[in-house]
Amino acid sequence: MRFLIILAMLAVAAVVVVLLLYAFGGLSSDGRRRREPTARWEPHTESSDGVTTVLVRRVTRDASGALVAELGRQTVAAIPDGDTDWETRYHEAMAQARSRVAALEIEST
Repeated sequence: MRFLIILAMLAVAAVVVVLLLYAFGGLSSDGRRRREPTARWEPHTESSDGVTTVLVRRVTRDASGALVAELGRQTVAAIPDGDTDWETRYHEAMAQARSRVAALEIEST
């Protein structure tokens, strides 16, 4: 009889531990460890008011890749859409943005 009581107590303790893990964020609903979204730098382009802006921004994304939050941004270049060298300037700015992303990611680790 004591064996059954001890076995029942162990089962209840195991259920309590699992429920605590779910409650305090240790596990997701599918039983895997939940990861916090990590912030990372990425190049980005915005166009408005006749100006194309190339920038790098620090963002977090969810598991599906959707943007969760923008934590910071740095402008690399603002290029007027009517500029005769727009394409050249744009490619140079994107190369500079990718280089800056690499440097910022190295600093973040």
